[in-house]
Amino acid sequence: MKFLSFLLNNQTQLGLLSDSDKVINLSRLFDEDKTHGFTQTPTNVSELIKLGERALTFIQNKVAHDIDKYPLLELSSLEILPPLSLTKNVFCVGRNYRDHIIEGNIARGVPAETFPKAIEFFTKPPTTITAHGAEIPRYASLTDNLDYEAELAIVIAKRGKNIPAEEALDYVFGYTIINDITARNLQQKHGQWFKGKGLDSTCPMGPVITHSSAIVDANNLNITLKVNDELRQEDSTSGMIFKIQDVIEQLSVGMTLEPGDIIATGTPKGVGFAMKPPACLEVGDVIEATIEGIGTLRNTIVD
Repeated sequence: MKFLSFLLNNQTQLGLLSDSDKVINLSRLFDEDKTHGFTQTPTNVSELIKLGERALTFIQNKVAHDIDKYPLLELSSLEILPPLSLTKNVFCVGRNYRDHIIEGNIARGVPAETFPKAIEFFTKPPTTITAHGAEIPRYASLTDNLDYEAELAIVIAKRGKNIPAEEALDYVFGYTIINDITARNLQQKHGQWFKGKGLDSTCPMGPVITHSSAIVDANNLNITLKVNDELRQEDSTSGMIFKIQDVIEQLSVGMTLEPGDIIATGTPKGVGFAMKPPACLEVGDVIEATIEGIGTLRNTIVD
């Protein structure tokens, strides 16, 4: 199942994307059939996650037996919203693909084969979140190196702390796409990553969250990014140094993860600042990040 949030008649709605790119309005389904017993109608994926497994079972049964009663909406006609409603920072993993680490080291004049010994975590604030199809400011007054980073992101299903790797996948609701837009010179200037990666609207997310049951192996998914149809990044999540289970285990040590938390897992090789010559983002650029089993996240850079 692929879940999304969208705007209809100025109201946020929860949707289910079909194989034919049609959208079932799940909020309407919850409103019109009270047999589920919930007092709340979910209007985004965050609210759905908090309702737990019983809500997913209800949806599965309705889709299997009664879905013909509900109109299908054209995906292309909808205003897509970020699937999650976040009140806390996005967790992020830095430098998690071997070849990306090497290209970054070379670009910075660091020995190429210098790899992290532990996962490098940082965060992006909720104000960075924006949707599929949204416009992203160029921030020309702040940076001359605005860059892209296609990333697989983990969505947490339930509360947990000190989660062992062998149980980590039990805590995953699903997966989505994040583009970790980065102001490289701010990142370098401040000596850490938060400011350079924390500008408003620099974390497009979506367009959907694919439930974990539909992803056979999140550690082996094709991932690409194009700028104006030019292929810039192409790899597999199998290239990650720290796998999904490792990321959840290490992040949760001494720190509680909660339903709806999201963790970006790092980006593969091909980022703009490491190209020769550098090829970072400019006004008018259309960025498309695609991950197997999820879809394509598309955004445009504006002045």
